[in-house]
Amino acid sequence: MKITSPAFVHDGYIPSRFTCQGMDISPELLIGEVPEGTKEIALIVDDPDAPMGIWVHWVVFNIPPSTTKIEEDSVPGKQGVNDFGRLNYGGPCPPSGTHRYFFKVYALSVELNLDEGITKEALKEAMEGHILDKAIMVGLYKKS
Repeated sequence: MKITSPAFVHDGYIPSRFTCQGMDISPELLIGEVPEGTKEIALIVDDPDAPMGIWVHWVVFNIPPSTTKIEEDSVPGKQGVNDFGRLNYGGPCPPSGTHRYFFKVYALSVELNLDEGITKEALKEAMEGHILDKAIMVGLYKKS
């Protein structure tokens, strides 16, 4: 399984338009090599470098397995709550220094029957034992 973006390269800097210093919209994401038997895709974006621990920026699930592109500033499925307390993408906004933002996609062997507004932890618990494959892309950001 693969995840890439035309907006930035793995371990490269995320353009400011996708952050709190820009338009705060989600970047275009491309998903490839989804395994046979996938019933659903889930996406989690988080920052392990946040001072208070891992900061969740976006939680999306119920993404159709045929999805190969997530358009910029779009919602491809149901959303969970992020650590900003919202049901949407919250772009990078590090208080200091350069942070890493992990864009993680999961191919799931089942369709999750979950409600919008769940937490990342609840999603991860529901996915347990059902992950066929996953892919990670890391973007960097430092406030200017």
